Amino acid sequence: QVQLVESGGGLVQAGGSLRLSCVAFGTIFSIYDMGWYRQAPGKQRELVAIITRDGDTLYADSVKGRFTISRDNAKDTVYLQMKSLKPEDTAVYSCKAEIKRRGWDVRADYWGQGTQVTVSS
Repeated sequence: QVQLVESGGGLVQAGGSLRLSCVAFGTIFSIYDMGWYRQAPGKQRELVAIITRDGDTLYADSVKGRFTISRDNAKDTVYLQMKSLKPEDTAVYSCKAEIKRRGWDVRADYWGQGTQVTVSS
């Protein structure tokens, strides 16, 4: 079994910062792409940022220059540093990881339970 556990969400004023973490636990052979997604009330889930195992990154236009995704492969952890937060960043943030549990397995996507980020104006 594999579990992704997020932490670091909370309430912050506009212009503030938060750092999200997501750790993968369980039987893991290798982790490939890791990413952060968010879903605001009444809206569809959207991609925030993705990072490959080699460190290549991709960001949504709305967060470029404000958010930074990083990972620690030795700790099976992905981070999202969020700065200059805006009220429109308010959402449930979830991490996703593409994981191969054993050498002979196919890759599969696993999701965390989500963490709430609320930015007040």
